[in-house]
Amino acid sequence: MIPFNEILLFSLAAFVLVISPGPNMLYLISRSITQGKKAGIISLAGVICGFLFHITMVSFGLTAILFAVPIAYTILKTIGVVYLLYLAFQAIKPNSKGIFETPNNLSPDKPGKLFRIGFLTNVLNPKVAVFYLSFFPQFIKPEYGSIFTQSIQLGITQIIVSFSVNFIIVLTASKVSVFFSNNPVWVKIQKWFMAGVLTALAIKMSLTKAQ
Repeated sequence: MIPFNEILLFSLAAFVLVISPGPNMLYLISRSITQGKKAGIISLAGVICGFLFHITMVSFGLTAILFAVPIAYTILKTIGVVYLLYLAFQAIKPNSKGIFETPNNLSPDKPGKLFRIGFLTNVLNPKVAVFYLSFFPQFIKPEYGSIFTQSIQLGITQIIVSFSVNFIIVLTASKVSVFFSNNPVWVKIQKWFMAGVLTALAIKMSLTKAQ
């Protein structure tokens, strides 16, 4: 099993990735604002099922790759560092959007379609795939036991963090959207805070050595 302090650090990384703007975030907020909390929750259920798909694929894949190709760890780490720095830049670049700056003119959809789009949005989201493939190896070590079991442990942790954050966002999307619209200074603080944490995680990851 992965030590608790490592799980906490991974949870922080998962939290920052969840609140960084992406397809999942934009879809959930848009649906919550235009169709209400129920639609947002149904969409979130689809997104969570998409995470389960990614976790299953990545857990089996990492078990094979990390044992068969030692250099894969370095490659995945490099991809992760570059991607984190890219997200940090996207957060603070000129004219970048805040978390709640989303289109709100979507037409209503039925529950089945809301779930399906949420699922497909996550399954086809490259940010999720890159996160799993580049972050998991940084926390998985042979001395902690089965690589597959560690992957599942990290996956469950990521799902709990993602569900918790997104559930709160779905419930408060409309109110928070209004707050950020009326207080632009907080949008800047949110962007720079996110960029700072992403950069710190990138530095930490770059200094991590394979075991």
